[in-house]
Amino acid sequence: MTPASRLPGGLRRRHVVALLLAVVVLLGTAVVGTDAFGSRERLQSLARRVELFIDPPPDRAIAAAVLVTPEPGDENDPLDAPTIDPSESPSLAPGETAPPVPTATPAPQRVKVDVNLLKKPERWFITEIDKEWCAVAGTQMVLAIHGKADLTEAFQKKLAGRIGEWESRRDSLNGDWGPSAMVKALEAYGVPGYEVRAYQTRASALKDAAKAISRFHAPVILLAWRGAHTWVMTGYRADADPLVFRNARINGAYILDPWYPRDSSIWGKSDAPGTYQNADEMRRNYLPWRRPEGRYPDRDGLFIAVVPTQALNR
Repeated sequence: MTPASRLPGGLRRRHVVALLLAVVVLLGTAVVGTDAFGSRERLQSLARRVELFIDPPPDRAIAAAVLVTPEPGDENDPLDAPTIDPSESPSLAPGETAPPVPTATPAPQRVKVDVNLLKKPERWFITEIDKEWCAVAGTQMVLAIHGKADLTEAFQKKLAGRIGEWESRRDSLNGDWGPSAMVKALEAYGVPGYEVRAYQTRASALKDAAKAISRFHAPVILLAWRGAHTWVMTGYRADADPLVFRNARINGAYILDPWYPRDSSIWGKSDAPGTYQNADEMRRNYLPWRRPEGRYPDRDGLFIAVVPTQALNR
């Protein structure tokens, strides 16, 4: 990425380090020209470690991920409505007549639901123009759905360049973008109310995401690939309305994947904008957070999402 400078005069130590290491790479072209034994990737990894050693990300405070207990937001669920036991009804005194019996409200019908915020998802999509900018492109798409950004490469580069305002080693030990930075970027461009949430199960995460989409008509960001990738969830299919039925089961999600149209050697071919990812695909891609660079106490082993808490802002 090319985040904003943290040093005076617009110069960033990592640029100097990158330049020096580029010279090393050029000198070693004869060795890595064919990328024998993955030597190019090892040199890139070495460059990143040296960069972080010389110019580590700032240790800014961030909000901890909100650990969501099972069945969040169910306090208004119809199943929780109080009922009257007929055996507890008071007896009538002589001469009294029974009050009229109110007409019972019909029970809600349990039917399958298919929800998607976007009729033409391709119109709300932009690919990550750098292979490490999935978080940037995902944030950009959420901003666009809220009417706060253009889906242009110029805007994506500008957004990426502001990371110095929001990054923290507590959010990403590698520096640059983490889920907290996405929240701060959304706020900076006029979309407040998103928060980082953590869940013990995939089902709980997807149900909470589905509820947020239906309640606030706003997309959710899922941290896929064990936290290494960003998906924008714009809808879902379920066996019942999760806002009505406590035991509704989410069967899959509609996704904008900024990796498209690339292929991944680990995760396979990416899908076109708006593709419905069924349960099998969600189990394969949406996995508990686990990052190789170190520990994240409020995220490790949990499913992470960036979820709206207020209505679509357009």
